[in-house]
Amino acid sequence: MMRGILLALQFFTIIPVNREVDLNRKTVTAMFVVLPWIGAGIGLFTSLMWLVLDISPLFLAFSIVLIGIVVSGGLHLDGLVDTSDAFFSYRNLAKRHEILADPRIGAFGAMVLAFFIIGKILLLAELITLNIMSWEWLLVFPFLARSGMVYYFVITPEARDQGLAAFFKKRFDKRVLLILTLISIGLGVGFIAFVGENMLAAGISVLAIFGCAHAYKLWTKKHFGGVTGDTSGAFIEGMEVVLWLVIFSLR
Repeated sequence: MMRGILLALQFFTIIPVNREVDLNRKTVTAMFVVLPWIGAGIGLFTSLMWLVLDISPLFLAFSIVLIGIVVSGGLHLDGLVDTSDAFFSYRNLAKRHEILADPRIGAFGAMVLAFFIIGKILLLAELITLNIMSWEWLLVFPFLARSGMVYYFVITPEARDQGLAAFFKKRFDKRVLLILTLISIGLGVGFIAFVGENMLAAGISVLAIFGCAHAYKLWTKKHFGGVTGDTSGAFIEGMEVVLWLVIFSLR
């Protein structure tokens, strides 16, 4: 498990890990099991900041979004950008995979990135202004978004034989990872129900996670042939916004 934590920090954050860890079946499985808790760590930091800082709603929302981007190294946003560039190219499957592998950002990716970040900041600022924001949501939503991504990653076939997604999918225990991911989702939803004291939000959130995961699976299979590292990162970003919209809709 400790090696899984080190791998998760190494692959999904900017935290330096000066240690080489073998990528085998146990460590890769543990890495994905730990991933939601990396999100919880980010959420813990932002929730503490929200409780301590006395600044305007807009600047606080900006700070929350910025922390998530910085700690993750922009990895998930990069996936969103590449997925957008590939999809809006309206090219064949082979060309879309080439675009996904291209480190450069295109016009469509830039537009999606700008609208996404601005929209997320405005959404969080509105939640803060309406007194809907709470430390519970800041803590649990990054956790659940990553739990949902791992679930999507497990149930969706890889888009191609090469690439990071294919590499990882050949190196984890699917049964163990699926069971532990479902437990993580249950813990997150239970946190909303009992700590956040909102049974309705808990119920809608779990439906949103599984609904989005299965709908996104069908969408990525149709347009990309399956899951990739980029589509997984895009899922995390999109799922977190969906969860915030659930809370916003219940105001």
